[in-house]
Amino acid sequence: MSDTYPIEAVNLCKRFGTFTALDDFNLQVRRNSFTGLLGPNGAGKSTCLKIFGHLHKSTSGHAYINGYDVEKEPKQALTGMGSVIETPEFYLYMTPRETFRFTGDILGMKKEAIDAETDEILEKVKMTEWADKRLGTFSKGMRQRISLGLALMNSPEVIILDEPTSGLDPRGMAETREILRNLRTDNNGLTVLMSSHMMYEVSDLCDRIAMVNHGKLLVHDDIYAVLGEADHRNITVKTKTEVDADMLASIESLTNVVSATKDADSIRIQLKGGMDEESLLFTQIGELGIGAYSMSEGVNALEDRYLELIKESR
Repeated sequence: MSDTYPIEAVNLCKRFGTFTALDDFNLQVRRNSFTGLLGPNGAGKSTCLKIFGHLHKSTSGHAYINGYDVEKEPKQALTGMGSVIETPEFYLYMTPRETFRFTGDILGMKKEAIDAETDEILEKVKMTEWADKRLGTFSKGMRQRISLGLALMNSPEVIILDEPTSGLDPRGMAETREILRNLRTDNNGLTVLMSSHMMYEVSDLCDRIAMVNHGKLLVHDDIYAVLGEADHRNITVKTKTEVDADMLASIESLTNVVSATKDADSIRIQLKGGMDEESLLFTQIGELGIGAYSMSEGVNALEDRYLELIKESR
């Protein structure tokens, strides 16, 4: 166990009868990171997160949150953690405001702190106008936003999410991802571990990836290091105007751009650098006035690497 990592698994094993869900699993999640836990169904993702959330007991090994052993010191470990694991359940006759107050009371928060955090978090998850409506009238996506808000109560240092967009319609997925994207942008010392099987979601939200299969950790690193291209990014830009040679030349002249090529109705850009350089590129693309309306990173490389590692681990 190390004080450096707010989320840590050490030789973690979990067996259900003859089935081994986690097999000598080791993971150290960096502070202030947003880590995506990837793996096929049955790989051990949910089991791992449930052990961290004290919903399963490990067969052997240890799980630590902020340096506290989850099984031996559950109160201390869980005090600094918020989570959304599986489908959240609510008292449907209550309102979001009442639910936040109820949760704050359980967490031992003072009334003033509960009221202040309730207003702040409801605004953060964009549910202020629904604060006094009964949860029984909400869609699944709206309830998911409330569950994410509850995970933020009492300013936890660690958030654990088990496939937070699972079962949501496209609108609900988009709304949930926007909240999570804002969490990453306004980090404030928060460490997030999120399981998912959706490549786009992980590429969009996470800065690090941990891939697991058959209960074993296959790789855990910065997303671009996993792809073998730690200093390059592939960006796709879509424009309202037709792509021509002058447009490509203008983009290629931008800072840190290695190449720009036309691909059907879009432009594929190879960019040297990390998130700071990508942010600068977005600004420069806007200043060119070429009618760009969409910029995204390709996920094919991540999907290919994922399938390669899963195949090798069989």
